[in-house]
Amino acid sequence: MENLLTPELEALRYIRYAVEDRIGYITLNRPDKRNALNADVVTELKQAFEFAENDEAAKVIVLRAAGDVFCAGADLAYIQDLQGFGYTDNLEDSTHLMQLFHQIYTLKKVVIGQVQGHALAGGCGLAAICDLTFAVPEAKFGYTEVKIGFLPAIVSVFLLRKIGEARTKQLLLSGDVVPAQAALDMGLITFLASKEELAQNVRTYAQRLCRENSAQSMEVTKEMLAHLPELGLEEGLRYAAQRNAEARGSEDCRKGIAAFLNKEKIGW
Repeated sequence: MENLLTPELEALRYIRYAVEDRIGYITLNRPDKRNALNADVVTELKQAFEFAENDEAAKVIVLRAAGDVFCAGADLAYIQDLQGFGYTDNLEDSTHLMQLFHQIYTLKKVVIGQVQGHALAGGCGLAAICDLTFAVPEAKFGYTEVKIGFLPAIVSVFLLRKIGEARTKQLLLSGDVVPAQAALDMGLITFLASKEELAQNVRTYAQRLCRENSAQSMEVTKEMLAHLPELGLEEGLRYAAQRNAEARGSEDCRKGIAAFLNKEKIGW
């Protein structure tokens, strides 16, 4: 492992962070609780992603989990505690999760989800918010909030962008849990891999991004894709042209074009 952790990261109870071969691994580490979410887990995830974003040793980030379940959603004890919350407390708590999802969505580095088991409710949100997601065929996905009188509110903002209105309505209004192949067909996840091959496939893909792609180009592309849905056609095209022009003047672009013209293999 290549990184030196801060005392804050070393003190984390529910999350592990490590770097290997320029890949930063953020691991949900509550297998006894099916990696369920509560306020403390969300806090630690935010800390880990903040560190990863600024960690020069990590070029690509992988979000994964220990045990057989990726994330079962909200912790039962946490749900019970919420019964005593008023509106102000509920808004603060909801904003806490919203900030995590926004942080991952806008992170300067590519985030790959490695889903080795079921991802439900908030856990399915974590899997879907990643830029790319690998999952095993046995994993199941779903947003079951409507079955307990709750709302899959925060994730809906991102799902509408990712899979469109029809698929989002199908998932969120039904509360159905779907198999990995259906999640793949919907565009909720990106790749399927067997349990035996999942970790290696993720590692190989992440290493290829590290080796073949400019970190600056991936960062700006991710930022651009997050911003474009907010714009109308003409405004979006003007914005895209501006980013194109800016990219042409960047050091990475000059380096990449020079290598291409000289038929040299570039190392990023």
